[in-house]
Amino acid sequence: MKRPRRLAVLASLCGTVALASWVGAELAGFGLLGTESAGAPIEVSRATSATTRAEHVDAPRATAPADIASATAALSDPPLMPQPATPPVLFAAVRPTDPVQNAGRPAVNSEALDACPEPDVCIDQYLWSLYERTPKVDSVKVEERIKVKVKNKNKGKTRTVVKTLTKYVTEDFGWKDPKAAQKAGMSLKDYVIGGMDRGFRRKLYNALRAMDDAGLSPGITSGFRDDYRQELANGNKAAPDSSYHGGSRRGGYGHGLAADLVSVKGETRAERCTWSEILWKRIDANEKELGIGRPYLDKDPPHVAPIDGKEYADKRSAAKARLAGLKKPSPSSNPK
Repeated sequence: MKRPRRLAVLASLCGTVALASWVGAELAGFGLLGTESAGAPIEVSRATSATTRAEHVDAPRATAPADIASATAALSDPPLMPQPATPPVLFAAVRPTDPVQNAGRPAVNSEALDACPEPDVCIDQYLWSLYERTPKVDSVKVEERIKVKVKNKNKGKTRTVVKTLTKYVTEDFGWKDPKAAQKAGMSLKDYVIGGMDRGFRRKLYNALRAMDDAGLSPGITSGFRDDYRQELANGNKAAPDSSYHGGSRRGGYGHGLAADLVSVKGETRAERCTWSEILWKRIDANEKELGIGRPYLDKDPPHVAPIDGKEYADKRSAAKARLAGLKKPSPSSNPK
């Protein structure tokens, strides 16, 4: 993929300041690339309470080489009701060095889950723990139209034109799921986790446990979404009834076949953005073993679905073709 395209996707995910840190990390050899809106992945800033949450990812720090090396090695190994919060607040993208609270909070104890007499209950609890520990913050693109005066070089006259300025701001979308759950008359856990297809939940559990055990600290920013919840989503998105997260045209509640995944590893937003890409690359490298994949690839990095599902079958080949079309052929491959 061309670097400008790759950096544009990163900026929408991590914010312009975090993007600068990522560029430095990639030049150092890390290679980086979350889900409220397609094409604009997630920021992962830590939630501070059970009732105020947030939905997308972060960028890199000068992470210790040993940490990155161990995570990279893991990539090649086959893997085995709160009340609705206040409306979202837009604010300038946080610095990549800003600390986040509770970043290291572990998921449900693995041994306790293995000993659970009711597997489905334990699976739901584990997925819920990953949702709870994940911030719901997204960097969204905002366009502002301003009037500026331009002087004609030839005639010397001044005229007024309208220019569009594009900037990225951070949106806390943690209020959206609670609001949708309240409207549906159910707890947040029953809404977000219970609305997903049972078979897909099992695939998610196995995949996320494998990545958790590998030290990638996966988190869930979005699970089930009904039509109402989809209307609240921002950016390039499916029609409210057509979302594979659970739109009514896809079967509705209990039939959600999509989730948005990021990594919550790292003390800063920049670090979490780096680890999120490592997590996505692990999914790409092991999707057959994991049973889940990324249908849209870098267009919507956090979004995953079952690889035997309709969304993956319909969208993955097009995503690969799009990325291939963005890559420049090497000089040696050009016809003489």
